[in-house]
Amino acid sequence: MSGPAAGAGWSGWQPLALSGPPLSAGVLAETLDGGQAFRWHCDNGIWTGIFDRSVVRLRPDPTGRLHWSAPAALAASAGPAFAHYFDTARDPRELADALPWRSDAHLAACLTAFPGLRILRQPFGETLLGFLCSATKQIVQIKQMIALVAERHGSALFSELPPSVFRLPTWTELACIPEAELRACQFGFRARFIHQTAQFLAANPGWLEATETAPYAEAKDRLCSLPGVGEKIADCVLLFGANRLEAFPVDTWILKAMAARYGLHDWKPAQVAQFGRAHFGPLAGLAQQYLFAYERRKS
Repeated sequence: MSGPAAGAGWSGWQPLALSGPPLSAGVLAETLDGGQAFRWHCDNGIWTGIFDRSVVRLRPDPTGRLHWSAPAALAASAGPAFAHYFDTARDPRELADALPWRSDAHLAACLTAFPGLRILRQPFGETLLGFLCSATKQIVQIKQMIALVAERHGSALFSELPPSVFRLPTWTELACIPEAELRACQFGFRARFIHQTAQFLAANPGWLEATETAPYAEAKDRLCSLPGVGEKIADCVLLFGANRLEAFPVDTWILKAMAARYGLHDWKPAQVAQFGRAHFGPLAGLAQQYLFAYERRKS
């Protein structure tokens, strides 16, 4: 889906009150479209994102400062919602400085390559759905699946916008969709996991909310009890959907990075995750994003 065109129905552009340095085009792209979230699209330098019941446009000026716009009728609520989503009040330089870069030359190089990289604070339920789609899929394919299920089973967000802008179905709504219809959204074998998870959540109201606020280890165990959720998906959901910065997701990029840069050859993902949390400390998830971004760029 390309971003909605500028014009009627949108608020004027407003500066984003952002703690931290201006973001380069590369760092902004890595933040929005590097694997944390799957509903951002760039068209002629303007990013359009959809989360929960919000649609926001974002564009940098020549200095790297960001400006945002939203549907005019909802701009008053979209502003605070996006500020929370983008974690504007927290300076990523302070977080990065707390990482052990002084004794870790490779981590220092990663921080230098992506100054100001941020962790988004996404809706927890949407993050779970996105990463249940991620098994054996690349980012562009996950985005296609998510867009298709929104178009077919969500609803149009605002009448002022083109009909291609849809919110995602809730887990309650997903529970009413037959597995065969989910497969038609290109989910493949993932349709079974999504269907079973939706049925479980429908039968256990409040379960997601309790998981989101539980201590990290308990929350991870709860997520891993869901169909199709392993340690990597659970850590992604907690890092990007619950802002648990101690989570250290391990995928093929991180296995490659930890083998090449830290000598962890032939280590199992669970061992690498344990090393990551021990070596990088309580902000291991932030370190993971720097390592992930650096490895992908170098490749």
